[in-house]
Order: sequence, then C-alpha cells, then structure tokens
Amino acid sequence: MIRISKYQLKFMSSANRKVREMRQTARRIFFDSSTPSTWTVIRVVLIAFASWYLASFLINVLIALQSLIFLLILSVFFAYLLNPLIEYIQLPFERRNLQRFMPRTLAIGIIYLVFFLSLALVIAALVPRVSDQARRLAINVPAYAESVRTEIQELSERYENYKIPENVQSELNKKINEIAADAAGSITGFLSDAAISIVTYLPWLVIVPIFSFFFLKDANTFKVWILRAFPPGRWRSRAEALMEDINDTLSAYIRAQLVSCLLIGLICTSGFYAFGINYSLLLGILAGIFEFIPLIGPLTIGLITTLITGITDSLEKAIYIAVFLIILRIIHDYVTYPRIVKGGVHLPPIVIILSVLVGEKLAGIPGVFLSIPIAALITVFYRHALEHTGNTGFLNRMLNEQSPKLADPNDTTSATNETEKQANQS
Repeated sequence: MIRISKYQLKFMSSANRKVREMRQTARRIFFDSSTPSTWTVIRVVLIAFASWYLASFLINVLIALQSLIFLLILSVFFAYLLNPLIEYIQLPFERRNLQRFMPRTLAIGIIYLVFFLSLALVIAALVPRVSDQARRLAINVPAYAESVRTEIQELSERYENYKIPENVQSELNKKINEIAADAAGSITGFLSDAAISIVTYLPWLVIVPIFSFFFLKDANTFKVWILRAFPPGRWRSRAEALMEDINDTLSAYIRAQLVSCLLIGLICTSGFYAFGINYSLLLGILAGIFEFIPLIGPLTIGLITTLITGITDSLEKAIYIAVFLIILRIIHDYVTYPRIVKGGVHLPPIVIILSVLVGEKLAGIPGVFLSIPIAALITVFYRHALEHTGNTGFLNRMLNEQSPKLADPNDTTSATNETEKQANQS
C-alpha cells in the first residue's frame, strides 16, 4: 500500500486546482486592451444614426427653403453688381476727408435712382417691340407647323420617283411628322413657360433690390462681426484674407457675367438683323439673358434660334446662323471671356462642365446658375486651407498660378481695424 504524505496531498490538490483554473480560463474570451468596449460601439452607432438623421433633416430644410436661398443669393449678386459704382461715388469724398457729405446710404440711394431710371428707359424702349415679336411668334407657330407638314407631304410624294418601299416611306413620314410636332410644341411650350416664369418671379424685382440695399448698407458691419468671431492674430488674419479673396472672386464673376450678357446680346441682335431673320430683337435679347446660365443657356438659345430660323425662313439660313453662333461661342469662350474675368475665376473646362451637370441634378436651373461660383469658392477655401496648414500640392500650385496673390497671413489686423472704422462711419 502506497502512503501519501500530507505534503504530497497538498501539492496534488494545488496542482488539480490550477488545472481546473486553466480549463475555465480556456473557455473564456479575452479582448485586447485596444478593443473598444460595448458601450463605445453603441455610442458610435448612435452618433452615426444621429448624424445621418441631422444631415437628412438639413437637406430637407434646404430643399424646402430653396426659393428663399436663391432669392438671397440673387440679392447678394445684385449687391456685388452695384458695389463698385457706390465705391466710385464715395472715393472723391474719402480722398478729401469729406465722408460726412457722402455717407454710404446716400451713395446707395443715388446709384439705385440712376440704375432704375436707366433700366426703365431701356424697358420702355424695348418691351413694346419685344412683346410684339413674341406675340407674332406665338400666333404663327401653328401656321409654321402646318407649312412644315406640307413640305413633308410634298417630300413624301417624291419618294415614288426614287422607288423607296412603302413601309420605309411610312416610317419616314411618321418620324418627320413627330419631329415637326415636337418642334412646334417645344417652341410654344418655351414661350408659355417663359411668360409664366416672368409673372411668377415678378415680385422678386422689388424684393431683390430691398435685400441688396441692406447688404450694401451693412456690408462692413457683417464683415466685422465675422472677424470678431476669430481670435486675434493668425486666425483672424487668415479669415480676413479668405473674405477678401471671396469678395474678389464673386466680384470678378458677376462683372464678367454681366459684361458677357451685354456683349453677347448686342452681337447676336446685330448678327440676326444682318442675316435678316425674323424675330431678331427677341432672339438677341434672349441670347443675352441666357448667357448668364453657364453652358446650358447658350446651348439652349442656339438650338432655339436655329430651329426657328429653319422653320420661319429657310434651311440654308439656319445653317448660316448655326455656324455664326458656333464661331461666336469659340471666340467668346477662348478670347474675350478670359480677358473680361482678368484673374478672378479660372476653372478648367472639365470642372465647369461637371459643376454645371451636378448643379442641374441637385437644384435644376438655380443649381446651374450657382454651379460656377460655388466651384470657384470651393477652390478658394481649398487653397486657403492648404496655405493655413502649410501643405502644398499640385492643385494648390495650379490655383496659385491662376489666381492673384493673397495678403500675407502674418500681417496683423490693421485691415480689420480699417474695416471696423468704415463700419462705424456707415
């Protein structure tokens, strides 16, 4: 019989206990110290859902307020349009320290009076003739459609001389009739939609100048409020440089678009009269107005003008008009427009096309209207972000080569103090 001492028994029990503990430990799952806890995972999921819900809510709010936002943006653009004239009036008084004789409010009132009197004179001279041409075009559209069908019928009678199979003749007649009907319907629909849009947005002709007046009057005050939100020093200097760059970019864009609209309107009207097409004044004014809508506007008015010329005059004259508009587009896009902008808005053509397409998908015509300035402002923010953090890149170097030099961010807030002084004087 084998005897086991108490020391051996104690050792064996200890060994058995360790074996049991190891077996229990093997059934457990241990996480690394870097693994997040259950509450952390739940919190991240909740934050993700809350962010998604907040983003959806903000998008719905923006969609609901789309018209109001577009109204405010138009007011800002109108303010940018008149601001150089206001500063031009105030400049002689500022040079002689006589600002009290020409406060900003008085300068705004004078510019408003001159601008709207000039606009009223132009409207009084052009509206009767334009409305008469638009009325005649709307009345004559059915007659033009009928003449197109007659031409198609005569063409189908000539098919017999060419011995074209009857099924092919019927298909050709069907397609040509559909095209003619669609063309007539498109012209009529365009004119009716334009008339409805003018009536719908007619109150904006009063609301936009009112909002622009307050933007012009309190521009320096708004700028001071924004700058005071940043700490003095590097951050405030960077914010001021960013605001100046935004101001220069928007001013250059508004100026370039306005000059382009006037230039294209005058050239198209003169060209249409020179070619002797019908409704020259109406189509020329529409060409100037549509020029403000990037890419889609000139393309639309080109198609409409060519189609109307082909229906009302002749196919030969429509080809001449199409060639004239294509040459004008090439010269303006690559020669005149870059000289009008003068370093303000420089975007590659592919960026312009993508911006217009994205803007049209997101917000329709207002999105197309705002796509170019928004893309330009994004490049401004991107460049300032890189400069502020000290990073460089190919895109940043390209933008710096095409844009004017910015103020040194190490400069102190002397310009800010000048802005505050102007705000207090106004």
